[in-house]
Amino acid sequence: MNETVTHWIGGRREAGQSKRRGDVFNPATGERARTVALGGAAEVDAAVRAAAAAFPEWAATSPLLRARVMFKFRELLEREAENLARLITAEHGKVLSDARGEVTRGAEVVEFACGIPHLLKGEFSESVGRGIDSWSSRQPLGVCAGITPFNFPAMVPMWMFPVALACGNSFVLKPSERDPSASLLLAELLKEAGLPDGVFNVVQGDKEAVDALLEHPLVAAVSFVGSTPIAEYIYRTAAAQGKRVQALGGAKNHMLVMPDADMDQATDALMGAAYGSAGERCMAVSVAVTVGSAGDRLVEKLAPRVRALKVGPGTDPEAEMGPLVTRQHLERVRSYVDLGVGEGARLVVDGRGLKLQGYENGFFIGGCLFDDVRPEMRIYKEEIFGPVLSVVRARDFAEAVRLIDTHEFGNGTAIFTRDGDAAREFASRVQAGMVGVNVPIPVPMAFHSFGGWKRSLFGDMAVHGPEGVRFYTRLKTVTARWPAGIRSGAEYVMPTMK
Repeated sequence: MNETVTHWIGGRREAGQSKRRGDVFNPATGERARTVALGGAAEVDAAVRAAAAAFPEWAATSPLLRARVMFKFRELLEREAENLARLITAEHGKVLSDARGEVTRGAEVVEFACGIPHLLKGEFSESVGRGIDSWSSRQPLGVCAGITPFNFPAMVPMWMFPVALACGNSFVLKPSERDPSASLLLAELLKEAGLPDGVFNVVQGDKEAVDALLEHPLVAAVSFVGSTPIAEYIYRTAAAQGKRVQALGGAKNHMLVMPDADMDQATDALMGAAYGSAGERCMAVSVAVTVGSAGDRLVEKLAPRVRALKVGPGTDPEAEMGPLVTRQHLERVRSYVDLGVGEGARLVVDGRGLKLQGYENGFFIGGCLFDDVRPEMRIYKEEIFGPVLSVVRARDFAEAVRLIDTHEFGNGTAIFTRDGDAAREFASRVQAGMVGVNVPIPVPMAFHSFGGWKRSLFGDMAVHGPEGVRFYTRLKTVTARWPAGIRSGAEYVMPTMK
C-alpha cells in the first residue's frame, strides 16, 4: 500500500524533487494499490538533460550495435512477458489474456526495430554531374518524448521507443499516471539489454509533466496517443515550439454490416471488438452500421450474447471483460448510457446495474447495446471509450459509407460482406486511415504503420513501421565533388549538372 512508483532517470530509479503523489487503484476491487510520483518541470528537465547528454554517443553507435540491444531487449521481454502482463491487469483491469496480447503486439515492433540497419539505408546516385556524386542518409533527431495513454501501458510505449532508440535517438517516456508500473519494468529490461544509461528515461506525472516536455528546448520530437482534444493541444503546443509532432487522437470506429454478411461471424467480431478490454481501445468498434435487413438479424444475435458476457476481475480465467480503469471513468461511461436513453435510442441491453459478489467496489459495468441510434445523437458523435455499442440503420451501401465519411473521426473502420465488389469499393472510398474487410480491428502489423485520418491524427506521419522510421529521423542529402586539378572559376548562376 505504501509503495510509490518513481521515475527512471539516467539509468536508475529516482524519487524526484516533487512531493506530489497520485493514487493507483486496483480496478477490480476499487482499492488503492500504490501511489505514483507526479513529476513536474524539475523532473522533466533532469530526464531531458540526461537524454541529451547520452544522445551523441548513442547516435554515433553503429546501427548494427543498436540493433543488437533491441535483439537482447526482445529476448528479455519474452522472459518477463507474464510479469508484464500481470502488472498491466493489476492496474488497468483488462483480462490477463488481453494483457498478454498487448505485450505480444508491442514486442512485434521491437522485432521490427531489430532490422534497423536495413531500414536506415540511404540512396546513392553516381555522376549526377561531371565528377559529382550525390547521396542521402537518415540521421537521428536528438531527444524524443513519448506521452502514452492508460489503455495500453506497454504496447503503445513500445510502438514508439524501440524505433526511436534503434534510429539513434534518446527518449523520455511520460506514461499514464493511472497504470505506471509497466514503464519501470520496461526501463529495467532496456538497461539489462545493454542500453547505455540516460538513453531511455521515464518521468511519471500529469499535465504539469506534459507541458514541461512540450516546452523544453532540448526535446526535438513528441509522440502522443490519447483523446482528440489533448492530441490537438499537444500538436499545437509542440509545433509552436518548433518540434516534430505525431499526435494520435480519438475514434468512433464503424463496422458496416451488409445484408449478405455471415451474421454469426459479424456477431463474433462485434463482441470482441466492442467489448474486449471493456471498450477501452482506440480501435474498438463502437458503431455497427447495418444495411437493410442486416439490422434486425444482427441485433437479434447480438442481444443474448451481450447479456451473457462474462464480466469479472482480469485474473479470472473465465472472464471475457474486466472493469474500467477508474471510478471516474466508470461514472463517465454510465452517464453516456443515461444520455443515450434520454436522446431516444433504444437500450436493448443495459449493463449499468451489474454487481459482482466480492467485488462490489470494483469499477465494473456490463455490456450495453443501443439500437435505433441516429447521427445527431451525442452517443453517436462522441467517443465513449467503454463497452457501449450503438447500432445505426442505413437504407443502402451509399448511405452507410456517407455516415462513416462524415464523422469527425477517421481512425479505423471495417466492412463485413461476401461481396468482393462492395468490399473493394469500400476499401477504396472510405475516409479512414485503417480498413478491415471481414476483420473488425484492422491494427496494422509492425512492418506497416498505424494512423488514422481526419481528427484522429494530427501531424503528417503515423506510428511505427516505415512511417515511424521517417518520423524519428531526418533526411540529409550530400552532393560531393573532389578536386581534379581543373578549375573553371567562379560561377554566378544557379548551379546545374552538366
